[in-house]
Amino acid sequence: MAKTKAAKKASFSKAQYLKWYKDMLLMRRFEETCGNLYLQQKFGGFCHLYIGQEAIAAGFASAIEKGDKIITAYRDHAHPIALGMHPKYVMAELYGKITGCSKGKGGSMHMFDKELNMMGGHGIVGAQIPMGAGIAFAEKYKGTKNVCLTFMGDGAVRQGALHETFNMAMLWKLPVVFIVENNNYAMGTSVERTTNVTDLSKLGLSYDMPGESVDGMNVETVHNAIKKAADHAREGKGPYLLDIRTYRYKGHSMSDPQKYRTKEEVNEYKEKDPIAQVLSTIMDQGWLNEDDVKKIEGEVKEMVNESVKFAEDSPLPELDELYKDVYVQDDYPYIMD
Repeated sequence: MAKTKAAKKASFSKAQYLKWYKDMLLMRRFEETCGNLYLQQKFGGFCHLYIGQEAIAAGFASAIEKGDKIITAYRDHAHPIALGMHPKYVMAELYGKITGCSKGKGGSMHMFDKELNMMGGHGIVGAQIPMGAGIAFAEKYKGTKNVCLTFMGDGAVRQGALHETFNMAMLWKLPVVFIVENNNYAMGTSVERTTNVTDLSKLGLSYDMPGESVDGMNVETVHNAIKKAADHAREGKGPYLLDIRTYRYKGHSMSDPQKYRTKEEVNEYKEKDPIAQVLSTIMDQGWLNEDDVKKIEGEVKEMVNESVKFAEDSPLPELDELYKDVYVQDDYPYIMD
């Protein structure tokens, strides 16, 4: 008699797995829709999709605590969704509408939400690295226990600002977790073609910064690694570096023909798809049946469709918006009039 496949053991609660599944599926369907709308010229500018990397966004969101800050690069549609933003505000931002999370002024690369502690996506390669340390410095200065997760791509680690930031962050023991979303290609150039040190977690060794490489296709592994790193920083022990190995199924941006990699390579990673892994665990535990899965897929589709309609029906910013949000006046008690 043939042996049946053993069910995968669940390491977290049913509620956590269901949230991971729903959130990652929403990110995936949202990004697929963004790609289709971009090809239809519904919105312009740059558009960098997150398809394949969803485990990182879902994993960090479940690992952080209230008050923790997030800052990232320009592949930033999924991060605010993971934090709880309704995707309609992300879509409206893509459309350049006033109802977007950045009032239509930022577009694809500049998602921001103060209430969610989403400190922005940033279009300049590596610019968010020193900013993330600056945010962590502010948290330490104010005496909070908050941590700043600072995301970057594997291409951004070649910026000189990274080393200046690492030095100061370790010197001052700042509560910052540096996270490399390592999808192996900086635009079209592989990590192997840019360095002989392919384990990017080693980049902090000369500053005595602890680090490790992480399987970025598995949400449980991502959650555990980020929780460990955040706890390290929260306890006053200083920065932590994570090289999270992931993969993007699409090109660097919508204009990327992807001639630098093979279909076989892409398919190899698709076999480790993060959404399929979570769903497999859920099904093994008997927490959902096929009808339940179809219902969730329908709910996600409806939410994405709602987001598109919201964006298309929303108004463009008025002309006077050009002059707003340029400067911000804060009332700090230590600044004299």
